[in-house]
Amino acid sequence: MELIQVKQRFGIVGNSSMLNNALETAIRVAPTDMNVLILGDSGVGKESFSKVIHQLSGRKHAPFIAVNCGAIPEGTIDSELFGHEKGAFTGATDKRKGYFETVNGGTIFLDEVGELPPGTQARLLRILENGEFIKVGSSVVQKTDVRVVCATNRDLLERSRQGKFREDLYYRLATVPIRVPKLAERREDIPLLFRKFSSDFTETHRSGHIELTAEAQQMISQYAWPGNVRQLKNVTEQICVLEDAGTLSAETVAKYLPPVEPSLPVLLGKTENYGEGLSERDIFYKVLIDLKRDVTDLKKLVFGMLENPVTPQPVVMKSPSSIQNPGHIQLPTTVEHQPVKPISAGGAGGGVILQTQDENSVELEHEYVEAVSFPAAEDSLSLEEKELEMIRRALAKSKGRRKKAAESLGISERTLYRKIKQYELE
Repeated sequence: MELIQVKQRFGIVGNSSMLNNALETAIRVAPTDMNVLILGDSGVGKESFSKVIHQLSGRKHAPFIAVNCGAIPEGTIDSELFGHEKGAFTGATDKRKGYFETVNGGTIFLDEVGELPPGTQARLLRILENGEFIKVGSSVVQKTDVRVVCATNRDLLERSRQGKFREDLYYRLATVPIRVPKLAERREDIPLLFRKFSSDFTETHRSGHIELTAEAQQMISQYAWPGNVRQLKNVTEQICVLEDAGTLSAETVAKYLPPVEPSLPVLLGKTENYGEGLSERDIFYKVLIDLKRDVTDLKKLVFGMLENPVTPQPVVMKSPSSIQNPGHIQLPTTVEHQPVKPISAGGAGGGVILQTQDENSVELEHEYVEAVSFPAAEDSLSLEEKELEMIRRALAKSKGRRKKAAESLGISERTLYRKIKQYELE
């Protein structure tokens, strides 16, 4: 069947390439009996794709049922899916058929399959492998012929690494994965969807026809829509019911768009290392663990310095011109074949005056000498001072390159950046 015909038949609106690719994959896989895993955020319309797959398959005249696995309590989900015998548990006053028995020959759509408890995952795996299941409280093996289409908004591979989802079940379900794009990934479809929804609600609520100005269309196209198509549909219905017929301005539409708070990944900056599909709480825990590890590394470094102090080497410079860039401190070179003796220390500028045999003296300003100053008669035991001294030395040695400085200190670049901000070393 042609793509346009499928869109018209199932009420799918949009022309973005990502949406078309997902729909074409669903059309191609529909005539087969392969298991399909539909991926996408909540509210993108994953159930519509499951209906497309069922209606274009050879099972279209058989039953179809959609089950939200996240909405069924863990204690009763086995009974709902596989059925139970009389007296199997408290309250089981009669035997009951499960969905896999009643939908025999048809298609079952398991939404939010990532929320299934481990025991139910094992039962589902057995059905996918050989079509067998056992009712709760029974010992009789039954057969069923059901096509399984699943959907999730979670990263099942990541959950399997966390021990929350069976890896073998994932590969059974994801024979053909289909990713449905979120609304922010197909912004060109947002005005089309608004017109479709407003037309439907105008007829349903017998309200006047609503249109948007160019600025209002641009506003809804640039909005984040964290709730995806479901949120856009709800906002459109509010506008159709509460506003008078006519053309609405951007200011009017803005009243119905709730402010979008930046999510935790945005506040934390780059989160490529934390994986996709994680909840904000999971990412927050990972960041705390990384932060604790960085602090531990820094403590080891500082205590190692206290146990094995490094004696600074005296530094002699030919002239002040050898110090070129205060932002990137360069260690000066020694005067060739000329012994050096200190004339004075701790002058008015806090500097050190060095003199060679030919009486050419050089005075170093305080801000340059700090990184290579001689130790005091009695070393300070302050951790902060030791930490600050080592960071300055590392920055000087790496000529201001933070990545190399962090490597030489044995800490992460993020920790070094935080310390630079703390000690105002910018």
